Amino acid sequence: MKSDNDSQTAPGAGFAPRRRRMRPPFPPAFAAGRPGFGGGFGHGFGPRGGPFGPRGRARRGDVRLAILSLLAEAPNNGYGLIKAIAEKTDDAWRASPGSVYPTLSQLVDEGLVSGAEGANYALTDAGRDYVAEHAAELASVWQVGPKVSGEQAALIEATRKLVGAIRQVGTDGSADKQAAAADKVDALRKELYRLLGE
Repeated sequence: MKSDNDSQTAPGAGFAPRRRRMRPPFPPAFAAGRPGFGGGFGHGFGPRGGPFGPRGRARRGDVRLAILSLLAEAPNNGYGLIKAIAEKTDDAWRASPGSVYPTLSQLVDEGLVSGAEGANYALTDAGRDYVAEHAAELASVWQVGPKVSGEQAALIEATRKLVGAIRQVGTDGSADKQAAAADKVDALRKELYRLLGE
């Protein structure tokens, strides 16, 4: 015969102990370098990515126009076209083989370009007509971003280094050091605004 104690459930039985989540010493988006804070500066943040902007990435349509524009100047192979795109944009636009070669195949299928992988590609008569009809559109494809002066490049590089130091203090520094760093960064921000006002 069961006793009253047998039918009772022990306090807390059937419930797993609640585990406290350990919070990181600094916001994850900052410590992990995610875009938007910390990593947002590191990703594409350099003298080749435009002033304080991400590195240029072209759409497939832009690759198509760039290829036609370059082939209007001279026949070229796939690797040569990739290299020419980088040179023509001061390395701000680095087209990938995965975008260039499929686009070349498509242009061949359309009859605008002749050639095959491993050899030079060239415009066909139809391709030359297309280039002549879309001259303005082809010219605009090279406007991937404004030029960056030497002074801007130096400021961007200094900012990148500063963000790296801030991230390190945020992940490895004590609470006192993080607070002191925040004060210094805030003072720097005010000084920069004062500099602009002069």
